[in-house]
Amino acid sequence: MANRPEVTQEVLAAFGLQALEVAPMDGGHINDTYRVRTEAGEFVLQRINHFVFPSPEDVMENISGVTAFLQEKIAAEGGDVDRETLSVRKTVDGKAGLWSGGNYWRCTTFIGGASSHEVASGPEMLKEAGYAFGRFQRLLADYPADTLHEIIADFHNTPVRFEQLRQAIEKDAAGRLQEVAAEVAFAREREEACGLLMRMLAAGELPLRVTHNDTKMSNILMDDATGKAVCVIDLDTVMPGLTAFDFGDSIRAGATTAAEDETNLDIVHFDLNRFAAFAEGFLSAAGGALTENELNTLPDGAILMTFEVGIRFLADYLNGDVYFRVAKPSHNLDRARNQFKLVQEMEAKRAEMGAIIAKFAGAGK
Repeated sequence: MANRPEVTQEVLAAFGLQALEVAPMDGGHINDTYRVRTEAGEFVLQRINHFVFPSPEDVMENISGVTAFLQEKIAAEGGDVDRETLSVRKTVDGKAGLWSGGNYWRCTTFIGGASSHEVASGPEMLKEAGYAFGRFQRLLADYPADTLHEIIADFHNTPVRFEQLRQAIEKDAAGRLQEVAAEVAFAREREEACGLLMRMLAAGELPLRVTHNDTKMSNILMDDATGKAVCVIDLDTVMPGLTAFDFGDSIRAGATTAAEDETNLDIVHFDLNRFAAFAEGFLSAAGGALTENELNTLPDGAILMTFEVGIRFLADYLNGDVYFRVAKPSHNLDRARNQFKLVQEMEAKRAEMGAIIAKFAGAGK
């Protein structure tokens, strides 16, 4: 916490906050987060890491637009707008954020009685997570996605990620290429297939959607009393994208039997029961809003997101571990092998995934 910037009176006053208490909040690896207690209520104050997000104004323009839209939709359905989406608290002069002392700050209303979880405790929580992200998709289905800023260019563009791997192979900056011949061969065998979704997007066969782009378990608040999903949080990477990638990223992280860096590949498996739990929740909320092509390519999203993350780990290993934080020299290679094991099992179970999607898509309409 020593590296956290100080929350000054200037920052608090800019958001119209008379703080009784300001306390750091744990969780998250990018932004600095504080809980601010006032007589009027509680708020979350964050310093956006403008090294990771060099245009924080664009981030907040996206978030402000999307959350305002969600509030209208939730209100129209009779929901609780104060709990079911983030609420941006603007500065006293009407701005979504504030530059102060070289830092960019934003403020949202604190959502009480709910918690985030790093991993799902079981199928029911996975189902709730699926419902939350599915509802997010459905409520934003008619939002003009092309009006959003692209916060991180080509974030989920698998052919671009493959080109980055190719460059890493050519440079072999860390002198590690000889030891990863099997992994490089595995990736090259899938070069053509990895462009499937982007080709479909370019051909107009898949619609551009508002996507979250970080659909992990910890980005959902669950009600402490009921265990039901309350709200999707951490909207920094909301931007135009494909539903299949949001769905697939959740599956990549949520339907595996082991940690991402597990080295014993004998215990690393793709779990169809976990896949089904998430898919049931997701499609119960979003199924009717998705096109037939979107539904058909949800399993491909799971395969390609897992492959994409795997080749990113492999590229970083070849580059000398310059992007992902590592705890040992082989860490990125271990991660790549782990993801590639999941890819193999997903490919083998592609038909079963498709059958599960068809089952729950029909029930969700």
